[in-house]
Amino acid sequence: MTTLRLKKREDKRLLAGHLWIFSNEIDTAITPIKGIDAGAAVTIENANGKFLCHAYANPASLITARVTSRRQSRPFDEALLHERLARALALRECRYAEPWYRLVHGEGDFLPGLVVDRYDDVLVVQINTAGMEVLRKAIVAALQSLLNPKAIYLRNDAPVRELEQLPQYREWVLGDEVEQLRIRENGLEFTVPAEVGQKTGWFFDHRESRLALRHWVKGMRVLDLYTYLGAFGLNAVAGGAREVMAIDVSASAVAAANANAQANGFADRFIAREGDAVDALRSLFEEGERFDVVVLDPPAFIKRRKDQDAGLRHYALNNRLAMRLLKPDGILLSASCSQLVDDAALRQLIRQNAPRGSLGLQILEPLQQAPDHPINIAMPESHYLSGVIARVM
Repeated sequence: MTTLRLKKREDKRLLAGHLWIFSNEIDTAITPIKGIDAGAAVTIENANGKFLCHAYANPASLITARVTSRRQSRPFDEALLHERLARALALRECRYAEPWYRLVHGEGDFLPGLVVDRYDDVLVVQINTAGMEVLRKAIVAALQSLLNPKAIYLRNDAPVRELEQLPQYREWVLGDEVEQLRIRENGLEFTVPAEVGQKTGWFFDHRESRLALRHWVKGMRVLDLYTYLGAFGLNAVAGGAREVMAIDVSASAVAAANANAQANGFADRFIAREGDAVDALRSLFEEGERFDVVVLDPPAFIKRRKDQDAGLRHYALNNRLAMRLLKPDGILLSASCSQLVDDAALRQLIRQNAPRGSLGLQILEPLQQAPDHPINIAMPESHYLSGVIARVM
């Protein structure tokens, strides 16, 4: 097994529990990274030659190595992979009574580069790194052993794979192709078209946020922006909202959202329509439309640090336009899934864009990613979802 040695004083973050090793932290004069196969197992040692951890490496990536084990006698192999998956499953089964959840959340479950979502007996898998791609067959075999699923779908088309110089593809590796994934969340039934779905299909990370919204919508008129498959809006109807208008730029998502409303018996109070969110916010304001509650859950506007300034401006614009549509004492649910926008940054952004003349905002409930998206305490990168439910006074 190849050994990579860190430069002096470059082991502090690793010793604190972080799982990533960057290319500029490695002493390439002593242990070159050129020539290492992408995804190859390596050992990491400090500047004095002392063992630190096992990892897998990819010399083509800025994150050159990712930690897989800190026990010298226990390198990451198929047995340890199976054990980590079993522990991830046990955690979800402790928290959730029904089999719809994120089963593996990458670094949050100490399985860097691997994401698995469970839709009862169908599993959707994302392999985002070369090290996990090498273990693709072992991952599928372990999931079969643990859950005996009817089907496994590899949704390996995330842009992050480009950074690892991996091909993008989608493939059903077990069972017959499933056209529609079905889930039950907070007592509601949803259908997710497998090929239409974003990322792994469903955003389990907002399960608790959607349930929290129900407490603030009874008898209210609600605007649900970036609705995707209607999850926030339909939870609002379930909470007693008298009317929900939902907007999404994707025609297929709008069709699926309206179908989900019909399936839950909410078609009389929920209508999704196609449109750009910012354009809709402007036109609704000009038309004199006003809402008691606005839900603002956009996609990540900041995916890389170089996009931060432009992304913050886009978040600011969305929140400013959304709050203009609120009736007096209206409720705003605002969220960000950009890791570079933390809780403090999002709150400051909302405060700075509150309507002129407003008394201020009251934070009613803070929001964060659901428990099936555990946060690695040593890795701020694993805490990516921030949000609030607030009243604009």
